[in-house]
Amino acid sequence: MTTYAWVGRTRTGQIVKGERAAETTEALTEALKREQILVTKVAPAARKEERYRRVPAKNLAIFTRQFSVMVDAGLPLVQCLELLAKEEPDKRLSAAIDAVRQDLEGGASLADAMAKRPYAFDSLFTNMIAAGEAGGILDVILQRLSAFIEKQAKLISQVRSAMIYPVAVLSIAAIVVMVIMVKVVPTFTQLFEGLGADLPLATQVVIWISKKTIIALPFMVVGVFGGMYLFRRYYQTPGGRVRVDATLLRLPLVGKIFRKVAVARFCRTLSTLLSSGVPILDGLDITAKTSGNAIIEAAIKQVRSKIERGESIAAPLRASGVFPPMVSQMIGAGESTGALDTMLAKIAEFYEDEVDVAVAGLLTILEPLLICVLGVIVGAIVIAMYLPLFDLISKLS
Repeated sequence: MTTYAWVGRTRTGQIVKGERAAETTEALTEALKREQILVTKVAPAARKEERYRRVPAKNLAIFTRQFSVMVDAGLPLVQCLELLAKEEPDKRLSAAIDAVRQDLEGGASLADAMAKRPYAFDSLFTNMIAAGEAGGILDVILQRLSAFIEKQAKLISQVRSAMIYPVAVLSIAAIVVMVIMVKVVPTFTQLFEGLGADLPLATQVVIWISKKTIIALPFMVVGVFGGMYLFRRYYQTPGGRVRVDATLLRLPLVGKIFRKVAVARFCRTLSTLLSSGVPILDGLDITAKTSGNAIIEAAIKQVRSKIERGESIAAPLRASGVFPPMVSQMIGAGESTGALDTMLAKIAEFYEDEVDVAVAGLLTILEPLLICVLGVIVGAIVIAMYLPLFDLISKLS
């Protein structure tokens, strides 16, 4: 299939143009002729990079659920996509759906048309769609996909909630301390200088920090944004991604949560692919790409290469040292009984529940701890600034 750019006229003489995939220019001309468009110019479309942000999982899950209902009701695919494109509020997803519809009208398969829009439909999505088309169970595959995307979105939101709370509290604490140092402490400093008060060591230290903070504030702001930019660039390198992801798995408290999330994601993804008819080697390849962690990705690729040489899946998983022993044991049991996809789904459910418990426990610990830290910092500054006033009051009395 080749994407062509075309220009034509309708029966009323209106000039229309667009892009559509077709096997040949003649096939494109005939397809447009059936739509009562007379083609006046056609040429291969210029290749261009689609630099779109990824479609949110929530929007994709809703689209997939609606698509499965329409397909199950017996509506033609082109009609389903046309209706969904008009009703979709997300403009990026709406444009992607409409482009898929045009490719379908040009003769492309649904999986191939979706694969051209990776910002909306990733490799896991398109491979499952291809399996559904080949097996004639597209409606069932779409239902599994929507359930899978919803569970993945829930898992990601749990991890974000565990990370957002401490980051938000620490950010607020930093802003409060910065305001005190830049605005409040200089006012007290002028007051003490006017009264000629003797300053205790703690007050002198706070005033010294305040003066340095005012001088260094612009450099600190530039440093924070510059550090974030450099970190992002470093993480985009292969070596940087491996080091950062390995560090995340070793972090105290949150490291165990990241590992459980990775295991749950691996099991859920592979279970969904296998139950949809995707071969295990292709399933492991897709699972590695969508793992979200370089260490987990490398371990899955090693497992895949060993399975390709004739080994079972349980032994390489155990040897990788990344996955807990329970996972490899249960997967071995699933292999021996011929119910690997079912066993993987059970493991995924277990670890998703574990993530729920771990996130709740982490927030229970962090909430009083962060409040105590914030109280100690602000309280220490306030006490240090009031000590000279106490001394002056005692002298006056």
